[in-house]
Amino acid sequence: MCGLVLSAGPEADPAIFRRMLATLESRGEVTETRYENGLLTGVRRLRVVDRDRAVQPWTDHDERFVLCYNGEVFNHHELRAELTALGHRFRSASDTEVVLAAYLRWGEEMVSRLRGEYAFAIADRASGRAYLVRDPLGVKPLYWARTPGCLHVASEVKALVGLGTPILEVPPGHHGWADAGAPVRLRPYVDLLTLGDELPPVDDPDEAAQLVRAALTDSIRTRVDTDLTVGVVLSGGLDSSLTLLHVREMHPDCVAVTVGVPESPDLVHARRLARDLGVPHEVVELRPRDIRLAEVREAIRISELTEYGDIINAVVSVPLFRRLRELGVKVALTGDGSDELFGGYPMYHQVGPAAARRLFRYKLRNLGRTELQRVDRTSMAYGVEARVPFLDLGVVELAMRLPVGLKMREGQEKWILREAFADLLPDYIRRRPKNPMSYSSGLHERARLYKPLFARLHRSFHYNLLEPVRRDFDTVLTRCGNDLDRAIAAGRARPDYTMLEHARDLVGAAKWNAVPMVRRLVGPRRSRGDAPLPG
Repeated sequence: MCGLVLSAGPEADPAIFRRMLATLESRGEVTETRYENGLLTGVRRLRVVDRDRAVQPWTDHDERFVLCYNGEVFNHHELRAELTALGHRFRSASDTEVVLAAYLRWGEEMVSRLRGEYAFAIADRASGRAYLVRDPLGVKPLYWARTPGCLHVASEVKALVGLGTPILEVPPGHHGWADAGAPVRLRPYVDLLTLGDELPPVDDPDEAAQLVRAALTDSIRTRVDTDLTVGVVLSGGLDSSLTLLHVREMHPDCVAVTVGVPESPDLVHARRLARDLGVPHEVVELRPRDIRLAEVREAIRISELTEYGDIINAVVSVPLFRRLRELGVKVALTGDGSDELFGGYPMYHQVGPAAARRLFRYKLRNLGRTELQRVDRTSMAYGVEARVPFLDLGVVELAMRLPVGLKMREGQEKWILREAFADLLPDYIRRRPKNPMSYSSGLHERARLYKPLFARLHRSFHYNLLEPVRRDFDTVLTRCGNDLDRAIAAGRARPDYTMLEHARDLVGAAKWNAVPMVRRLVGPRRSRGDAPLPG
């Protein structure tokens, strides 16, 4: 929804603050700021909820507290009704105002009442401190850094790199206070490592299917509560297809968008589904040669990602959200997170139940700096708010209660998800196997050509002030026999690929990219009188 910047402390510099906020221009449509001695707050706001009155930074009636807010709290209607009954008087219909009102009423305990995808900072003008909060899964980002006499907070790393000091992340599901001098004290309010442990497991397949269906349907319904056009990022796979099926029924104005090379699996399946549903469908059709160094560099600049596979997926994601902006779409839903919840990766099924449970939780806890970071940066780079219904906390908690045997069954991954919606899914979608995003679009191997340059490009933007590019954890995990402890240790011992590993990878990518050229050079030539070749 927005990009936020805050500078608090006696050395807060308006010139530095303005430069920081300018780097987040793409995240919104209007710039809104508040300047005072020792506290500079600003937002680049994407106008989605109560577009005219939700002006930020938002203050309470006494102007003691100043809120800079990014994202959306989807249960703001319910919270508004509760707060109104308790005597609070509202000035707008925005979820922004509800967030600050909730803090004024319940203090830090308010975080347990929020349902959504958000990150925010509430500055206390009386003490000079800032209260920092990030949503449980880390869908929305929040970072901080310090210079002498000043705390800086921002929605993206690129806003802080100019300070030249170490950058730190507010971890997903954490909150706490920070200021210009004292230690920053952040603590979890949701622990993904124990989520669902206090609830009984759901072993019965019929009960599990009913619960999954109800939870996901409700999650999608809350995320299409808008009068704006809703986009759906459609790969034609199970997760994005389920999302589109629901959005089409719940929202009168939706559009699907797909990226891929001509006749790639994604385009074939997505076109068929959109046609069958009668949904407007925008296709970003690319050739592998359309991915060049400039596109890779821009994807790295936008995404700030630190794993190679995520960067390749970002290269593929950028054209999607660029097209959505061209269409004037500001809200979009994606199918991200389903694989991590419902067993879409082989690793979960190659170890015992206890080890699989640890892998599930490890992947979830790291989504904020991998897949969800890609989704946030590549969408907000074009002023599109991407929402992820599979990662609603209720859906996540339910998934943690399901045994692995319901996630992989009869040789099929995400079995319970396919079973829960069997009556809605066309057979060609229900039976389509999992295929990673960049592969099924047909663009992976082209982007892979540039992998040896990723780390250097990443450093050129000084993003290593947060962390450097590292080996893909999934690759490390596979080499360690899916032993999580061994993989974590191996990642620490050798963070990046060796030159030899990069060379081998480059040779493989070069061979793949050379095949089409060789075919064109050695293929049979037709004379003018020849009949066209079949196919």
